[in-house]
Amino acid sequence: MVNFFDRVLQHPDFCRQFNCGDTLITAFNCPLEARLMKTRYTDLWSRYNYIFYVIDGRKIWHTAHRSYDMQKGSCVFVRKGASIIEQFFDSGFCLVLFFMPDEFLCETLKTKTTPISKPGAKYEPVILLDTSETLEAFFVSMSSYFSSTKEPDQSLLELKFRELILTIADNPRNSELLSYFCSLLHEPQPAALRRIMEDNYCYNLKMEQYAELCNRSLSAFKRDFEKQFDTTPGKWLLEKRLHHALHLLENMHKTVSEAAFESGFENPSHFSRQFKAKFGMPPKSKKTMSL
Repeated sequence: MVNFFDRVLQHPDFCRQFNCGDTLITAFNCPLEARLMKTRYTDLWSRYNYIFYVIDGRKIWHTAHRSYDMQKGSCVFVRKGASIIEQFFDSGFCLVLFFMPDEFLCETLKTKTTPISKPGAKYEPVILLDTSETLEAFFVSMSSYFSSTKEPDQSLLELKFRELILTIADNPRNSELLSYFCSLLHEPQPAALRRIMEDNYCYNLKMEQYAELCNRSLSAFKRDFEKQFDTTPGKWLLEKRLHHALHLLENMHKTVSEAAFESGFENPSHFSRQFKAKFGMPPKSKKTMSL
């Protein structure tokens, strides 16, 4: 899995970056010769939530639930976790990108005069935002910082981060994201752990990365997981991934290699052995079975 936040930090020559504590703003220009991802499909994960506005180009974010086609003018909030990114080699991909930890979001949201109270609604790992005139004006206001050779003051950067969050939170059309914001402020820890696991089980993340997403040490993550699921994380993940792969093979017409990749298995051989041990037969796609 590619660590998105760390990969961006490692390539400041591809983009202009401003840091403010654990948050980071970057104008990410991706010409054909300077890509962070070299293949058509890339497993990507981030320990931080991120917001991006597409200036030009196209990529598709694939999640366990659905796919999102990001093109010029798209503005998106991606919850911390993993996705499969599909890129297109006929054009570059240029965006403005903001990484934001849960703690910073919560601190900012608590300053709102009108509290956020939209619990209960379902929210996806990728949340499309309403590109209001106010939000578009915000991104226009950021362009001068990236074109200037002078580094902005840290306190000013922090204000810009907070302005972005509050601008989005002040728009009632962003109801799905407001529901997620409400969960960050009020959701019990066990519910948050379950949600993170249900959203990310089909990605090849390490246990340490799952623990990081759940804001826990590895030992605390394993202890809390077993208390809630009555099994170990490894056993639960294997069970979920195998049933997901079976669904992909039987209902989505995926090949064995595609089903293995999209279910979090490192290689098809390992997947085939585990699949046969679970279901008593080797994995076959419907295309293969119909031949």
